Amino acid sequence: MRFIDLPRFGDASVMCVSETDAPTPVAGEVQIRVHAAGVNRPDVVQRMGRYPAPAGHSPILGLEVAGVISAVGEGVSQWAVGDAVCALCNGGGYAEVVCVPAGLCLPKPASLSFVEAAALPETLFTVWGNVFVRGRLQAGESLLVHGGSSGIGTIAIQLAQALGAHVYATAGSDEKCRACTRLGAKAAINYRQQDFVAELKSLTQDAGIDVILDMVGGDYIAKNIDLAAMEGRIVNIAFLQGPKVELNLLPVMLKRLTLTGSTLRAQANEAKAALARGLSEQVWPLIESGKIAPVIHTTFALGEVEQAHRLMESSAHIGKIVLTVND
Repeated sequence: MRFIDLPRFGDASVMCVSETDAPTPVAGEVQIRVHAAGVNRPDVVQRMGRYPAPAGHSPILGLEVAGVISAVGEGVSQWAVGDAVCALCNGGGYAEVVCVPAGLCLPKPASLSFVEAAALPETLFTVWGNVFVRGRLQAGESLLVHGGSSGIGTIAIQLAQALGAHVYATAGSDEKCRACTRLGAKAAINYRQQDFVAELKSLTQDAGIDVILDMVGGDYIAKNIDLAAMEGRIVNIAFLQGPKVELNLLPVMLKRLTLTGSTLRAQANEAKAALARGLSEQVWPLIESGKIAPVIHTTFALGEVEQAHRLMESSAHIGKIVLTVND
């Protein structure tokens, strides 16, 4: 099979197309012939050498795919050869063939292309696990999504709005803010031009925000604490501006806040399979009905992975970047 090789860590130019034997599914796994693979920021950080694959995971980049099952391992009964699926991968997605635990697969929505389906797993597992499981967002509550125009942000806005929350977002340009409001955000704040804390306090009549999804970190951490509502939950999924800050934690006690967060890749397959079941029950009907749809910024062929990573690093995109593999 062809795959994207990473002979050394470095900038986007270090990646190259190479060939190796296709993996064979072990017990509990399925083999997928990949039609499309999502590109995510953790792929970029792994390429730089700052996010190594956990023990037992494929060192090949790529955390989500869509394709057709080409073989099943021992003990797999819920999937059969020929099933069209999308799947969360333990690495290995930037390839023509990948093996995935059966519990991390979901049926490809009939209404979506393989490219669109490949944009779902990493974002939806992340949003469901952090906003709804850890963040405990309920209908009628407010959600702030930092980076609302990102792949994760565009899905978080749609899903929270569809499930009855009042959604706000921050983004880095007026164009990106308009994209957020088109997707269902009540308001989107251009953080380069406005003080999002002051703006959102005004919009919520000083009540603050119930759940805040943050991938920025840095000085946003203190701002999130200031902005959080009583009993608010602040969930960090990345620290693009750094994890180390000096904080006044008294408001955490006074407002009875929850500060939490997670990474997805290092969680056990059983924990991720539980998220998949929640998505199947609560979210897949919304996708099948067209109430939620991935936003695709652009696609690149597998051999154009360098351009895909450079676009990801530029943050100029709105929505997802996807590699096409077996057309």
